[in-house]
Amino acid sequence: MLIIGHRGARGLAPENTLAGFRKAVALGTPWVELDVQLHQGELLVFHDERLERCTNGRGRLDQHDLAYLRGLDAGGGERIPRLAEVLDLVDRRAGVNVELKTANGTAAAVAALLRDYLKRGWRPEQWLVSSFHLPELREFRRALPEVPVGALLCGVPLDLAACGTALGAVAVNLALDFADPALVADARRRGLKVYVYTVNEPDDFARMQALGVDGVFTDFPDRAPGVAR
Repeated sequence: MLIIGHRGARGLAPENTLAGFRKAVALGTPWVELDVQLHQGELLVFHDERLERCTNGRGRLDQHDLAYLRGLDAGGGERIPRLAEVLDLVDRRAGVNVELKTANGTAAAVAALLRDYLKRGWRPEQWLVSSFHLPELREFRRALPEVPVGALLCGVPLDLAACGTALGAVAVNLALDFADPALVADARRRGLKVYVYTVNEPDDFARMQALGVDGVFTDFPDRAPGVAR
């Protein structure tokens, strides 16, 4: 199974921060996952709509200007990073799953940035762009078709993994609670990889291995089989 550090190494360092991605890379985690929001023309690496859980700020992220957001403490003195800062830190030492958290231009902005990094030596297969917002994911696919995409699901659709085929995706990313054998089998028949989030306990790692999924997202890369301690 491919091991993907969830929001960096969320269980070991503040999530979606440079410290978290630095920790994941230092552990030898082969891939990391992050969340991106487009705000005032900037691609910010942050998961929630609101600031309270992950920072010392208050209110919705989209209610504040960039100077306020970048001045917040995102844990341990870390600040909310830009996507480019994370890519520069990782520097091709791990693959990066970019989750589009917002719509209305996020796909186009991420595509433009990744196109620039392709010119700097990154390869398309070093990224996977995913989203629950499937129309926005389709926009990304149209804008930068050479970069693989993965459809995020938080349930078991009536048509199983068909949305992955419709999007031209290479993978479906499933919630652990909905890693249904029929859904996994349908994805396999369609030639799609299956990645499962969020897997933190030894019995869940073993269960996903037995199910034959291709990879798992984990908050604790140090617990995962095959990752350097």
